[in-house]
Amino acid sequence: MANTKSAEKRNRQAQKRRARNVSVRTGAKSVVKKAREALTSKDPKAAQEALRLATKMLNKAASKGVLHPKNAARRISRLAKAAHKAK
Repeated sequence: MANTKSAEKRNRQAQKRRARNVSVRTGAKSVVKKAREALTSKDPKAAQEALRLATKMLNKAASKGVLHPKNAARRISRLAKAAHKAK
């Protein structure tokens, strides 16, 4: 437990940030999963759109500091590689 007022405030702030970060991380995972499913569905238009959305979401999460930039880049690269392979 926090002993000082400032520690209590920091704890409240950390809880808010954690909730925001968890929702962004979950959203990113969902978009990546949808992109992978779209790649296996053999529909090139849907796969392209899903890949675009996943890239956007991962880049946004990295810029906000939710994901490490290299982690986001690695995930985007793997998706792009899978999309290229599916063509």
